[in-house]
Amino acid sequence: MPQRSSKKKPRDLNVLAASIVDQATSEEAEPPEPEDSGKNPHAVALGRLGGKKGGPARAAKLNKGRRSEIARKAAEARWGRSTRA
Repeated sequence: MPQRSSKKKPRDLNVLAASIVDQATSEEAEPPEPEDSGKNPHAVALGRLGGKKGGPARAAKLNKGRRSEIARKAAEARWGRSTRA
């Protein structure tokens, strides 16, 4: 999911137009370098591999009733009310 900008657009159309022109004519040719997060890239890759395997493995060993129970609990938490009648 793309990150949203925290900057708000100005309501005045003239200010908005000026900011668009400034962005379009800026001298910045290269995007800024991403900051080093301090994480080991090999450890990150291994963690991603485990995550990609773990979800499907967990889903495969759950029976239909347990999956339904988990989904019901998630729906109750999401909507703030009981889905049971």
